Amino acid sequence: MRLLFTQSVILSLGCVALTADAFQIKAPFVTHTGGSALYMSSTIPQKTTKAASLDEVDDPLTVAAVPKMAQRWRKKTKQLATLGPASSTKEMIETLFLAGADVFRLNFSHGRQEQKLELLKLIREVEEKYAHPIAVLGDLQGPKLRVGEFSNPEGELLEQGQTFRFDLDEAKGDKNRVMLPHPEIIQASEVGHVLLIDDGKVKLQVTGKGDGYIECEVVVPGKIKDRKGVNTPDSILEISPLTPKDRSDLEYMLKIGVDWVALSFVQRPQDIVEINQLIDEKLPPDAFRPAVMAKIEKPSCFFGDNLKEIVKLCDGIMVARGDLGVECAPEDVPILQKTIIDECRDQGKPVVVATQMLESMIESPTPTRAEASDVATAIYDGADAIMLSAESAAGKYPEESVIMQQRIINRVEGDRHYKLFLESKVKESEHQGPTDAIILAARNIATSIQAKAVVCFTLRGTTVLRASKGRPGVPILAITPFKETARQLSLSWGVYPELPKAGSYGYLVDEEELFDYDSPVLEEASDDFDMVLRNACRAALRKGLVSSPDDLLVVTAGLPFGTPGAANVIRVIPAAGPSCWDGVCRVD
Repeated sequence: MRLLFTQSVILSLGCVALTADAFQIKAPFVTHTGGSALYMSSTIPQKTTKAASLDEVDDPLTVAAVPKMAQRWRKKTKQLATLGPASSTKEMIETLFLAGADVFRLNFSHGRQEQKLELLKLIREVEEKYAHPIAVLGDLQGPKLRVGEFSNPEGELLEQGQTFRFDLDEAKGDKNRVMLPHPEIIQASEVGHVLLIDDGKVKLQVTGKGDGYIECEVVVPGKIKDRKGVNTPDSILEISPLTPKDRSDLEYMLKIGVDWVALSFVQRPQDIVEINQLIDEKLPPDAFRPAVMAKIEKPSCFFGDNLKEIVKLCDGIMVARGDLGVECAPEDVPILQKTIIDECRDQGKPVVVATQMLESMIESPTPTRAEASDVATAIYDGADAIMLSAESAAGKYPEESVIMQQRIINRVEGDRHYKLFLESKVKESEHQGPTDAIILAARNIATSIQAKAVVCFTLRGTTVLRASKGRPGVPILAITPFKETARQLSLSWGVYPELPKAGSYGYLVDEEELFDYDSPVLEEASDDFDMVLRNACRAALRKGLVSSPDDLLVVTAGLPFGTPGAANVIRVIPAAGPSCWDGVCRVD
């Protein structure tokens, strides 16, 4: 039997009936730029108690329509917000999420472990309320290299050209020497190497060394005080990036279930091997393995093939411009940022640009023009995500900071230069496997037919990451049976992950419960491929990616389901469902 869309067509989906007119929206999308936010408005549907045909529906929005999540921002570049004293309540976390935050960072350098668990619980409550996956990143502190103490509590003023010694003597320091309680620094330092004290405020150069000490000449004078930090830009230190505190924090992260773990003080590929081995040893039974993010903040990451190998071994990269900016020349940092992003793009790994993006908004409700340009540059460079640190954790304007980043993202992504740049950076490998070929074909088809989204079915996110690497001009709807995978994919460019019930590629719900976003009810879906495709159509509708039954989706999947990394099926379907095409539906 075949019926036209214009007739009273009911597309059966288990116990749910979806009419074609469900796609009609009373108020079309309107973009607003009032105030500091950029958002989309639409009519929010009300719950109904039974399926209805067109003749029975006074308000077609009562069956299905774009839900409240469609009012949320629409962007491809993701946002990370660090939680802290200024953003530790459920109300503020929810506010930051609605303002644009996709991932929340828990900084284990500060506070107790139990405080991080409380924050994680609040994030999960917000996630459940909006039925949208939110990733949690646990950031390890890493080693802190510091000088010893001085006899003078005010410290000592070092003069240019004078000689100063660092040694292992526990006696308090004076104008000529101080203890450096890190023998690995003394061992790794060579004549000509540079030591930076207090974030580079004082600079010394090694002129000689002996058993347990190094002699230095003061190049940049300044005051040196108790326990000030030491940076060694020229040396690779024979120390682990994981301190005893980090090991304890990592084990706690694995216990509470963070989605990403960020490793500080990465110097070489072996550091990534070390944390991966430790995760394998400490991961609780039946726990989902978190993704590992390497923070690039040491010049040694650029020695030889280190950067390429580090990116290859980890799941994501953070451009940590704080320490990187201390140990490298300021004029080198923008180039290194582009180098890191390009390497991550080549390997298909998500990359985050972090540190001092909107620093002035810690105290001011608006950023400087230079900061706005800095955020825009990271987006133009092709970063998957940008991050806020103290701006959202301890600043006076956490919500405004997130909104400002979101406004810049929307502005840049609407610029034709950005689209041209992304297209120019997409590389087509000479030797593609079947999955890469399918993903490339899906991207090209989506462009040719002006599809509204590319839909990827995935187990652990491999196929979705490949799709994101190609930077398609349409959203990527990721459907996975694992909530943990959906959360991890929240970090990737252009990806809209669907929050599933664990173990299901989709779900069926009673119509009364379909739009109860405060308490969504999920059920198992059939293994039938058509049923899975119908679920994909519903997911696209829920997220506001489609608004007409004629809107097209390009679907990729691996059959049989459950084959990791496989994509061997590509199909084009209308938003009305797989049983419809060109205005005609088949009703069995």
